Amino acid sequence: MEIFLSCLWAYAACIAFCFLFNIRGRALTIASFGGFLGWLCFSLLSPLHNDMIQYFIATVVTAVYSESMARFAKKPATEFQIIALLPFVPGGGIFYTMEYVVIGNNSMFLSTGLHTLGIAGALAMGVLLVSTLVRLFHIARTHREW
Repeated sequence: MEIFLSCLWAYAACIAFCFLFNIRGRALTIASFGGFLGWLCFSLLSPLHNDMIQYFIATVVTAVYSESMARFAKKPATEFQIIALLPFVPGGGIFYTMEYVVIGNNSMFLSTGLHTLGIAGALAMGVLLVSTLVRLFHIARTHREW
């Protein structure tokens, strides 16, 4: 129940950002469900006890969902990816990194900063992997000779 409730909060947060990015209609529901799906995947992978792998796999699932829904809704995939990735943004890590810099705790600054960069890198690599594979698949499909 706790996992489902946190996924609903992710869905609600994504809806709020849809209004901020002026996404309306059917695309609002599709994009927000991407955040729900991504957070569900992230939560179900918690037994791995490795948050970088959790972020990467959840981002891959979210990116695949965004690419497929972009084809379905005939809209750009980034419209769905930006909203769906919002629950994964390491805002707390960025905040604590800056806090440790201000108070002069260099060891915690480096530890938290590198962890935050690792999360951002996992998000970027997940999106990059899926978008590259989708483009390669599209090129192979359109240039196929019969």
